[in-house]
Amino acid sequence: MDDAARPNALGEYLRARRGLVSPEQVGLPNGPHRRVPGLRREEVALLAGISVDYYLRLERGRDDNPSLQVLEALARVLHLDAVEAAYLFSLAGPRPRVRRRPRSDGVPARLHHLLAALDVPAFIESRYFDVLASNPLAVAFSPRLVPGENRLRSLLLDPEEREFHADWEAAVVSFVAAARQTFGVDANDPRAVELIGELSIASARFRTLWARHDVRALDGGRATISHPVVGTLDLYREKLPVDDMILVVYYPHENSDAAEKLRLLATWAARAPEVG
Repeated sequence: MDDAARPNALGEYLRARRGLVSPEQVGLPNGPHRRVPGLRREEVALLAGISVDYYLRLERGRDDNPSLQVLEALARVLHLDAVEAAYLFSLAGPRPRVRRRPRSDGVPARLHHLLAALDVPAFIESRYFDVLASNPLAVAFSPRLVPGENRLRSLLLDPEEREFHADWEAAVVSFVAAARQTFGVDANDPRAVELIGELSIASARFRTLWARHDVRALDGGRATISHPVVGTLDLYREKLPVDDMILVVYYPHENSDAAEKLRLLATWAARAPEVG
């Protein structure tokens, strides 16, 4: 296989990341005659303490097994954080093929019982962000949280998501970066390839963000939601791994305004089927 046909995830990542580092960030002058954004190849090589020829081999996929010292130097020059550096390390060197379990949307009965017992919005998602199961309050929280929906697709393609998230752009940036971290570099994962291909065709914003090669863990944190029935909700979000799936829970601070609004939402959800 020639260089043009060989997968080159490491080189793609290095090119994307050096394009995001300004000369000023590494103490270099930003002259008026720069033809490319970010750092030049020779600048990265100089700052990392390696030869330009060797760095060029890395970007072109002719050497995909650099030493730990080289990777650490590149991570420093490219201003990678801990998650981004770990991703860089995962791209380098021979990687054993990961045997994934056959995809199954079957959620164990005990997890359905757990969802039913929770009095906050909660649902189960796959590693591809497919919603596999949800409790009634999650569906009242967002109608996109029904089984069969894909959260990444909904966020990017459903117009209602722009109103639902108080900061839709920040949510998209985080979610796409988390998707790249979650999907990893397995080019033979058919579900990941299918989803990435679909979103690349349908969403210009996804194409732009995916090309940046940002990686981020999306484990939990805060979320501000603009709900059409109860208004603004400031909530915590937790993502808990269970049985090769993820339990996602949105919950309020005790005795907060959001807690009262969730109780109102639960009441509204319980009455909604009787209306109409």
